[in-house]
Amino acid sequence: MTNRRRPDWLVHQLPVGMIEDDFLVRFVRIFQTVADTMQLQADNVQHLFDVAVAPDVMVRTIGQWLGLDWVDPSLPDALQRRIVREYSAGLLWRGTKSGMERLLQLICGGEVMVEDNGGVFAEGTTVVSSPHVKMSVSSTGWTTEADLLRIVAGELPANVTFELIVDGRTIYPVTNRATVAAGATS
Repeated sequence: MTNRRRPDWLVHQLPVGMIEDDFLVRFVRIFQTVADTMQLQADNVQHLFDVAVAPDVMVRTIGQWLGLDWVDPSLPDALQRRIVREYSAGLLWRGTKSGMERLLQLICGGEVMVEDNGGVFAEGTTVVSSPHVKMSVSSTGWTTEADLLRIVAGELPANVTFELIVDGRTIYPVTNRATVAAGATS
């Protein structure tokens, strides 16, 4: 937005006799400078919530408002902005297969596969199995396995069980092979 105020807008409002007093004019310019800063901030408030141009700290704050407590502040600013922008665009799909695919693609990049046994069922239809999601990604992307697991668990509905596979390795649920082997022999 262009500033349509005169550069001397406050001084210009002084009565003619006061404009001739050099000290008074310099004194009023101090307040004009402060007011200019405040007016500039008010003029730009519409951009404060635009993640493309908002200050970095505001981008992280917007992310926290959206529930993104997992955005690492050490990530490059452009990536943080992308995460907040794309996550907010996908909020309508949260808790769905499509939403999880979008989220995993955002975090991990590369190949993402999400399979679920959910669906839409007619009223009165009994669903025999509990909701389960199997997710497979080629890498953890910019996050650690522990953080990826925490993010995925936080995004899924509470009643859903899941499997998380990274680069062919099942990282969740963790099965203790010794316990499984001992259980098979007893």
